[in-house]
Amino acid sequence: MKTQKAPKYIETQHQRVNQNILAIQRNIYVNPVDKRMADNTRPDGPPPFDRPFEDEDTKQRVYGAVLHAREPMTAAEIADRADCSAESARTHLSFYAELGIVIRHEGRPVRYERNDDYFEWRRVNRLAQDHTVEELQRRVAELTDRIEVYRQEYDAASPADVDVLEYGADEVDDVYVALGEWATAIEERRRHERARRKVAGSKAPSHS
Repeated sequence: MKTQKAPKYIETQHQRVNQNILAIQRNIYVNPVDKRMADNTRPDGPPPFDRPFEDEDTKQRVYGAVLHAREPMTAAEIADRADCSAESARTHLSFYAELGIVIRHEGRPVRYERNDDYFEWRRVNRLAQDHTVEELQRRVAELTDRIEVYRQEYDAASPADVDVLEYGADEVDDVYVALGEWATAIEERRRHERARRKVAGSKAPSHS
């Protein structure tokens, strides 16, 4: 059975758990209602994908292990990668699951995996915080133009519709690279459009 917090749930609960998320990088736990640490916490939440082990703390190592796992793993498997006890890993995994960062799969044994919806929400939220509606709109337009160029070049609606086997051996590598960039542009446009709508919605006049 898969227990997963939807992006909307995460967003509506963000204020309640914000201090806990920020505390991860400072290697501390704080109570959701304890505001004593609020002024000193870092604003960037859990560590980025490229440096999950930066502080070499147990919480960081568990975070990094589940972040890079390609499939659901048991607490013991994650503990092995994080170089800690299974009990310690289970404690930290439960904390991350409560925040919505990790998905807990019930069963025997219980397994854990990163919650991609949470990280997607973070990316969109960061874009919305760092850019104006106009900037986001320009980026959406740029990406739309780039995607259209790929569609015309390969005479296909999406990368999945392109048959790489139709190309010669000397072209295959370049085609794979282009299809990857095309897919990335589609994902990036989707995130920027979500961020644009978020910013535009937050600036809409209230009718209450």
